[in-house]
This record gives sequence, structure tokens and C-alpha cells, in this order.
Amino acid sequence: MDAAPSAPAAITCRAAVAWGPGQALVMEDVEVAPPGAMEIRVKVVSTSICRSDVTQWQSTAQPDLFPRIFGHEASGVVESVGEGVTEFQVGDHALTVFIGECMSCKHCVSGKSNMCQKLGLERKGVMHSDQKTRFSIGGKPVFHYCAVSSFSEYTVVHSGCAVKVSPTVPMDRICLLSCGVSAGLGAAWNVADISKGSSVVIFGLGTVGLSVAQGAKLRGASKIIGVDTNPDKEEKGKAFGVTDFINPGELSEPVQQVIKRLTDGGADYSFECVGDTGVVSTALQSCSDGWGLTVTLGVPKTKPEVSSHYGLLLSGRTLKGSLFGGWRPKSDIPSLVDKYTNKEIQVDGLVTHDMSFSDINKGLELMLENRCLRCVIHMPH
Repeated sequence: MDAAPSAPAAITCRAAVAWGPGQALVMEDVEVAPPGAMEIRVKVVSTSICRSDVTQWQSTAQPDLFPRIFGHEASGVVESVGEGVTEFQVGDHALTVFIGECMSCKHCVSGKSNMCQKLGLERKGVMHSDQKTRFSIGGKPVFHYCAVSSFSEYTVVHSGCAVKVSPTVPMDRICLLSCGVSAGLGAAWNVADISKGSSVVIFGLGTVGLSVAQGAKLRGASKIIGVDTNPDKEEKGKAFGVTDFINPGELSEPVQQVIKRLTDGGADYSFECVGDTGVVSTALQSCSDGWGLTVTLGVPKTKPEVSSHYGLLLSGRTLKGSLFGGWRPKSDIPSLVDKYTNKEIQVDGLVTHDMSFSDINKGLELMLENRCLRCVIHMPH
């Protein structure tokens, strides 16, 4: 009679650990615990650096959550599964996601929301299930980020925070679908529901903003205005559907005045993809009376409060927020992977750098210097 398969044991691997806010990541040997109930341990294959990784790494708001392993936009292979996991098997390819889908809470069953009450955005640096970490160095805990922590050769995630994908799709590109690209496309399609022939303005042409532009183009928007202080974004914007480019630094008048002239009184849709609450107000002023819709996607580094004149809302404008583009990860992301496979959406053009894991600090520097859209980190085989 065959012996029962032995339970997974703790493993030691290399991880890029942040020991304090803004401090260069240090390659450390970390112990990764076995997956708990309903969790899976993943061998990370590729992880891209998202702007929010950089923002939170630099932030002094949660000094107690160090040492910490950042990273959340990732793809990998399931190395072991915890008790109760039936959806994944060892060897499955998966995307990690920073918000999960439990399939049973009020929001998951509503069909109207991706704000899962059990596996929502994790802000305390621990696992959802037991509020503990799965990483340690010398017996002392190392905190997680967004319950993913992909700047490590191995990580443990809840099975509800992972999406199974075909083993034929390129892991080093679809990792972008686990956050940035999906966030932008979903804001355009799900949250704004852009209509054909409409006018769109996008503040911030990073990965998310360019993905909004792509989504708007695919919906048949007639005018897609990109606003960015980096002149290099003009050419990149065109490749993703931007028809008009504005650099606010070159204007002698408020950018919203220029947008109103270009759109006969204001855009039908405006998107704030910078992470600046001041820009939210500008975006609201840039959209049309009566039906103008502003969607905010950015995560502000400072001043989280949004302020605007009440008259902008009284005249019929709407302000909406968007997290992960409204996608329900397990239900919806497989269809986006299919669109990528069928060449219906472009992702590859957003990857400006490919680097080895040992060069991860260079990738962070490129993001800080605004010299890259997405840098994909390739883990050692």
C-alpha cells in the first residue's frame, strides 16, 4: 500500500527584504512556512514592479511593518497545497492577486462588486486566515505585502487570491494582468463603461493610464486625450490609442481649460491615474456638465482627502473610485488572459525592462526616476 503523501515542510529560499522605509532591499535567506488551510505555496516565476510597491516601500506610515517583502504583480507555479484546497494542484500555473474572491460573502454573491469581505485588500502585513506571517528570518516574522509578497523565490497565498492559468501563456508577461493592466482596462470597461464615439481624458500615462487608453480605444472612443508631465509619454500614448497629448508643464493656462476647448465643454469620461487627490479635482473639472464621469484609480502618496467645489457635482458630474478595475479576480481574470492569448489586448508593449532577481533594486530606482513603465523581474529557475 502506498504511503500517504507527506505534509509540506518549511523551505528556505532567497527573498528581497525591505528592512525599513525606502531602504534598499537586501537579499536574505528566509524561511517560508508550509501553506495553511486553504492556502497554496507558489514558486514565483516572474514578478513586475508596480508603482504601489514603490509607494508603500517608501512610506513611513506603517514603520512597524518592517522587515517586509513587497511585490504583488506575479505569476508562478504551485509548489504545494494546504488542507482543503481542491482547485489547485502541484504544478499548476497561477497568477497572484492582491484582492481575493471567496465566492460566498455578501459582495462576492452580489455580482455587483469585487470587494470581498473575507479576502479584501490586506493592510496589516499578515495572512487573512490567522493574522500571522508565513515568512521568518532567524525565527522572527517578516511581514507580507497585500497578502502576496512576490519579491521572494517562494511565497504563500490564500487559494482565493490566486487564479489558475494555462501553462502555455508566457509567465513573464501575464503577470501584468494581476494588477496594472487589469486595473486600467476594467476602469474603462466595467466602471466607466465607455461608449462608442465618446471623449476621454486620462491624467497620468503610466501602465494603468495607458491601459485605460487601450480600453477606451477598443470601445471606440473618438477622442482620447493623454495628460502627462513627461514628454516621452506622447509617443507611447499613441501606441495605446491616445489621440491628443497635453503636457501641463508647457501650458500657460489651467489644463482643464484646454480640455474643455478640445471636447466642446468637457470630456464624457476622465480618469485620474496619477495618485494625487489634487488631480482628482482637476479631472472632475475637465469632464462635461450633465453626464461627465470621473474615475479615480491612483493611490495618493500624501493628502488622502479629496476636495472639490460642490457645484461640479450639482451640475451632474459623477466621481467614482475603482479598485482592480471592478474585476472579480477568479471569475473575470481568466477571460482577460484569453484576450491576451488571442492578441485582443496588448500587454508586452508596457514592459520596458526585464531584469534578474539580483537586480531588483535597479528596477526600483528606474520606477523612482520615472524611467520605466513595467520592469519584470525574472526569478532564478
